Amino acid sequence: MTISQEILQTLKAYHFDNPEATWDELRERLIDIAESCLTMAHGDSSLVAYEMINDEQHQALREASAKLPLSINQQRAVGKALEIIEAAQERLEGRPGKLVEIVRDLRGESCSTPVALSPSLSVLPIQPLTFKTLSGLYMEERKDNIQASTMRDVKSSCEAIGAILGDLDLKTHTRDDMKNLRAKLLEDRKPSTVKKILTRLSTVMDWAVNNDYISKALTDGLKPTKGTDSAREAFTQDQMKALMAHAKTLPMDSWQRWALSLGVITGTRIAELRQLTKADVKQVAGVWVIDINRNDGKTAKTKNALRVIPLTDGAYGFDLQAFREFVEKADSRLFKLGAGQFSAVLNGALRDVLSLNADRTQTFHSLRHSLAGALKAVATQVEINEAILGHASGSISNDLYGAGSSVEIGRMADALKTALLI
Repeated sequence: MTISQEILQTLKAYHFDNPEATWDELRERLIDIAESCLTMAHGDSSLVAYEMINDEQHQALREASAKLPLSINQQRAVGKALEIIEAAQERLEGRPGKLVEIVRDLRGESCSTPVALSPSLSVLPIQPLTFKTLSGLYMEERKDNIQASTMRDVKSSCEAIGAILGDLDLKTHTRDDMKNLRAKLLEDRKPSTVKKILTRLSTVMDWAVNNDYISKALTDGLKPTKGTDSAREAFTQDQMKALMAHAKTLPMDSWQRWALSLGVITGTRIAELRQLTKADVKQVAGVWVIDINRNDGKTAKTKNALRVIPLTDGAYGFDLQAFREFVEKADSRLFKLGAGQFSAVLNGALRDVLSLNADRTQTFHSLRHSLAGALKAVATQVEINEAILGHASGSISNDLYGAGSSVEIGRMADALKTALLI
């Protein structure tokens, strides 16, 4: 049997942790709580926060009733507290009737007797504003503006932070609490990973300050600076050649042949690659490209990820005509596996062909690093590199479909030819 700290803290907040307490003592506490729930004023932010707090308290009290050897008086008080929480939720929706009746019942007054409500708002059980609660509020607000893949990363980072901070009240946290969090994260994670997690922490905490949940964030300068370079390693030229040599041994109608080949010559993200359709392989300004877009329900990591990437015929032996024939025979989607299986098959192929270590320093994503390195090695203009890789920040991405598209796509195609036709 496991009793969580959350359960124990909830019992203590309600004064239910004393098995010797009389019913009258517990009833007085219940009256204070019920009256506070009935009279407390709320803004939009606190309405959401108290809905979550009430849900957590309701769950904790139910588990306490089921798992702990509570006295008869304690069990009676827990039962009434559950009624109060349920009624408090209705009051948050503008329906206070049940809560009014509970207060009258506890005070032993008839329904015709006026209820003298306590003006004090300080008797509501003080629950810590945990990072779990705070990040839940953040994700709920941002869910419509964040791609599903990014939201998974957000949730993963927030869970890692929440597991360490636990029941820490962020309304009273200190800089030492944040430094201890960093130290705990660094115990079993690489500095580069910790830097990403702490970046997410700063985002959530700054959001919380801006929305008046907490008064201070205390996350400035927290991210580690040593050892934070990406752990992902680019493939060597010999590895790239070996990978393409393997791809060319696969049948012309093999999706793996073309998925591996496109990864090598375009540096596309694996999620972008998986979503390609027949319509995304086309000519723009006389150049054959793949078009990374959000058409037909497809997703993209960022706005800058929306781009076209020229296909370089002959790069590491890539056969553009054979690829076009593969595309012509496709129904709509070029690759039909789900995200997890698609990634597993391609990364498994890389490990098998190149005898990679299991430490994930070289994966399909490393192909992006390889292409970036190849472009940099031939001194390609930075804006062109960014446009090809989907990190565009300059005029090229803005002009791709404008009057200068022919010139810009031609420059991208020339850059890839210089970098890849070795």
